Amino acid sequence: MSDLIEDDEPDGNAPEYSVSELSGAVKRTVEGAFGHVRVRGEVGRVSFPRSGHVYLDLKDDRSVLAGVIWKGVAGRLPVRPEEGMEVIATGRLTTFPGQSRYQIVIEDLAPAGVGALMAMLEKRRRQLAAEGLFDETAKRPLPYLPQVIGVVTSPSGAVISDILHRLTERFPVHVLVWPVVVQGERSAPEVAAAINGFSALDPSGPVPRPELVIVARGGGSVEDLWGFNDEAVVRAAAASTIPVVSAVGHDPDWTLIDHAADRRAPTPTAAAEMAVPVRAELAAAIADLEARRLRALSAIMESRRQRLHDLARALPRPDQILADRRQRLDLAAARLPRPDRMVAELRQTLALAAQRLRPALARRAQSARLDLTRTAVSLSPGGLLQRIDRRRDALSALGRTLNAVSYRGTLARGYAAVRGPEGDILTSVSGITAGKSLEIEFMDGRASAVAGSGPAKTRAKRSTPPSDETQGNLF
Repeated sequence: MSDLIEDDEPDGNAPEYSVSELSGAVKRTVEGAFGHVRVRGEVGRVSFPRSGHVYLDLKDDRSVLAGVIWKGVAGRLPVRPEEGMEVIATGRLTTFPGQSRYQIVIEDLAPAGVGALMAMLEKRRRQLAAEGLFDETAKRPLPYLPQVIGVVTSPSGAVISDILHRLTERFPVHVLVWPVVVQGERSAPEVAAAINGFSALDPSGPVPRPELVIVARGGGSVEDLWGFNDEAVVRAAAASTIPVVSAVGHDPDWTLIDHAADRRAPTPTAAAEMAVPVRAELAAAIADLEARRLRALSAIMESRRQRLHDLARALPRPDQILADRRQRLDLAAARLPRPDRMVAELRQTLALAAQRLRPALARRAQSARLDLTRTAVSLSPGGLLQRIDRRRDALSALGRTLNAVSYRGTLARGYAAVRGPEGDILTSVSGITAGKSLEIEFMDGRASAVAGSGPAKTRAKRSTPPSDETQGNLF
């Protein structure tokens, strides 16, 4: 860079450079001087964009260094960088002219000693335990004989072979394998997604829903098993609606998923043994229970039989019980009258009653016969005509009487009936008012008139004389 910086000339004229030229010179100088460096520090801000790259800050108590891990390198890292982790980063320094800053391009990232990694793990464990994710009361019992078992592990390792082999030996069941990466940066999100995916399966869907989930991985270092300490994996195991067995590593190895799972197995093979019983042992146990059931049933039947025999000996004989009843029945039968005598007495009583009723019945029959004869005579044609003639004469007499008392006979003798406007008959002069309309009925019709102080003016209005239909036909 010395060729870009020159002493001021006496005339004060310095060479001019573009921004890009100056930034490129700085970039070459930094990369040439710090082509390979190892930096120890605490991880600060960390971001994981969708591109797959990782951007973070390395810091100590006084300074901050920006860092970037490209996608290809991030997938091979044994430990996923997290905020607060103390690490040793290996890479090269470079500059980013777009923001006028320098950064380290990390090619390898490792925890700064197991002690620092374990301290961060203990801090996370206490935090998750305070939220109740490791509460023993929330753990569920494993199903005794699940029909379907889900396994979250690598499909190509020895772990899945050991699990399948042990399940086949003990009690073959249907196994669903959800393949995941069990080491590296992709391990934690894939394991968490697999646990959540098994819980989200529809029991009535085309893929059978497991009744038990085994999360398994072989042994390894703390860095190798670090994905199973991820917070997302722990929360997925705690929130699973299916009982979870954690079989990560071997017996000395402990991860946070072991605390959140419903059961921890020291090895993947032990997890298969926890999942199902031994079929031969189960058959032997069932046969033993069946034999015990038959023996108990036989003992109960024998005890009941002996008890019944003892009770039967204490009971009296049936003929002794019936002897007294039979004797009492004979005595009662002797006191009862004989049926043939009772029938004879009833027959004699009935004959006497018939003799008393015969004269009365004869008289009633004779009277009924005479009434019937009179009725028949009255219903003959001659009798009916006589009755009709008598009724016609009586009806004619009633008609003559009606004509004699009718007011129309009075009108025929020269009288008239005066009616008011309302049609009511006026019987007094006091009911007539001057100018009032009147109606006068004569024998052969009606006439209208107006009442006044002088002679009454009338207007003849003939009306149809009442006919026989108006009077009514008496026949």
